[in-house]
Amino acid sequence: MLNRGLDKLELLRIVEAVANEKSIDKELVIESMESAIQKAALTKFGNDNTIEVNIDRENGEIKINKVLEIVENIEDPNRQITLADADKTNKEKKELKIGDKIFEELPQIDFGRIAAQSAKQVISFRVKEAEKSRQYEEFIDKQGQILSGIIKRMEYGNVIVDLGRAEGVIKKDELIPREILKTGDRVKAYCSEVKKEIKGHQIFLSRAHPQFLAKLFFQEVPEIYEGTIEIRSVARDPGSRAKICVYSKDSSIDPVGACVGMRGSRVQTIVNELHGEKIDIIKWTEDLPTLISESLSPAEIQKVLIDQENKRIDVILSEENLSKAIGRRGQNVRLASKLTNFEIDILTEKEDSERRQLEFKDKTENLIKNLEVDETLGQLLVSEGFQGIEEISQSKAEDISKIEGIDENTAEELINRSKENLIKEKEEVSKKLKELGVEDSLINLKGITQGMLVLLGQRNIKKLSDFAYLSSDELIGGFDEVKGKKVRIEGYLEEFSLSREEADQLIMNAREIAFKE
Repeated sequence: MLNRGLDKLELLRIVEAVANEKSIDKELVIESMESAIQKAALTKFGNDNTIEVNIDRENGEIKINKVLEIVENIEDPNRQITLADADKTNKEKKELKIGDKIFEELPQIDFGRIAAQSAKQVISFRVKEAEKSRQYEEFIDKQGQILSGIIKRMEYGNVIVDLGRAEGVIKKDELIPREILKTGDRVKAYCSEVKKEIKGHQIFLSRAHPQFLAKLFFQEVPEIYEGTIEIRSVARDPGSRAKICVYSKDSSIDPVGACVGMRGSRVQTIVNELHGEKIDIIKWTEDLPTLISESLSPAEIQKVLIDQENKRIDVILSEENLSKAIGRRGQNVRLASKLTNFEIDILTEKEDSERRQLEFKDKTENLIKNLEVDETLGQLLVSEGFQGIEEISQSKAEDISKIEGIDENTAEELINRSKENLIKEKEEVSKKLKELGVEDSLINLKGITQGMLVLLGQRNIKKLSDFAYLSSDELIGGFDEVKGKKVRIEGYLEEFSLSREEADQLIMNAREIAFKE
């Protein structure tokens, strides 16, 4: 390729051919050739020189120049020249000054076998790097889309897919369970990530991702493609069951009917692609109780209790609807929970009644014990909405005395006893924290309560740095995989009903202080 006898225009034709074959910029190929010739020139004329190579983009002429910097005192004769000597070689008669550079043209070189091989390696490397970069830029724009390709091979349960100009990988856990794929099959998958690495790029595909289902609807339902219908959320148990929540901007269009299609034609195409995965299509509504009820279909819901702050919902239903709401192995309620982004607890009427009675009893006993009141007064306060000592301590006497059977003097006494109890409790907790060895830096952490501190101290979390290294799952509880099964892990502060956002914020507050120190 780089032989001296090569026709100049032939050089440009080779550049054009390589650029077209690899789908890369012609300029990158020419720059690679210039780098290769420069490397060979340095080998011939000496590596202690500064050499520049330029290939004319119009006619293919190659110029090899030695670069010299004009200086007052020469320290490196191979790279520097005095102003006087530079003026002697100044054929263009232009004005020169200290710091300028001049170029001395060097003779063309014949490439020996080693030099030619070295040049070829430089060009090959640069072209491969350009090709990798081009492929990355091409596929990063396809992240979040469905790609189609031919299965090339299987590696340790992972599927390698030929996408034409690159290969993608579907990891074992991103496949639909129990589906059988063979080499040579055409397969569709969701492009979940395009990662750039030193060795090249990696394209990760998924058939189990919830967005694979969403994008299939995007392809099959024109109203979604056009933007008339929106997909609000998706939850999947790949290969088994899925729920998708849709909303129509046009009130005249039924979003569920549009997604199902005539005689189920549209949804059936998607079901076939997902190997029989059952799909529940739910109409989105801002009325959360209605949305929850629809999400738990076919169960009939009687009551929905929402805790927005902690993103929790209690669903009350009859005994005969319990199994329908929960579903096989908890699938129905689990998918509904993912779809609505709320933690859903299913309770029968009997369980709800028992729970309310137990809560009423616990609150009453708490007031009886700490305020030294009789059972009747304790029950009266709880039934009127006073849930605990702190709430009473912050109330006004006239508010409590509105309750029939409680005069203003009794109300004042209740408030005073509540305040005294809280002070006493705070002192006892402070003493307990000292005994446990909980450090002040953790005690003073914004957002943490004394009750939380006692539990943490009992679990040997006594320093701010100890707390900073915890995860939100360790605080509020979560699930872990043990021998292929999901196992419930109890959180240190689970009884305080912290939301994930609150747990994350506590940990971030700790990290900001601990890691600054």
